[in-house]
Amino acid sequence: MKIVRVVGAVIKAVNEDGKPMIFATQRGYGEFKDGWEFPGGKIEEGETPEAALKREISEELKTEIEVGELIDTIEYDYPTFHLSMDCFWCEIVKGDLVLTEHEAARWLTKDELSDVDWLPADITLIDKVREGL
Repeated sequence: MKIVRVVGAVIKAVNEDGKPMIFATQRGYGEFKDGWEFPGGKIEEGETPEAALKREISEELKTEIEVGELIDTIEYDYPTFHLSMDCFWCEIVKGDLVLTEHEAARWLTKDELSDVDWLPADITLIDKVREGL
């Protein structure tokens, strides 16, 4: 089975009420269109996961991030490929999160994490994200 190595950014911020929240995006294309995910993408040859994540967020969201601690590496078997996804805590350094590839986006507090229809691999990270908020 084909292995696809990707990275996901769990971008944290604090809302006006002082509650921590994370940024979720809705896919606007492909087989999993409309599913919710952590933004990110494929690791290119010779890239570290952290460098790939900075590049992908810059391309997809026109935003510069600081990549923090690794939360987990998700291993998930989709019908046609195996996904290996390194997920990191991230914070915005500069930029306004402009959607260039996604259909929609939401900031979600801990209580709202179950309000979107997460993609199968991404939902396996939600409990760890909830604990970290």
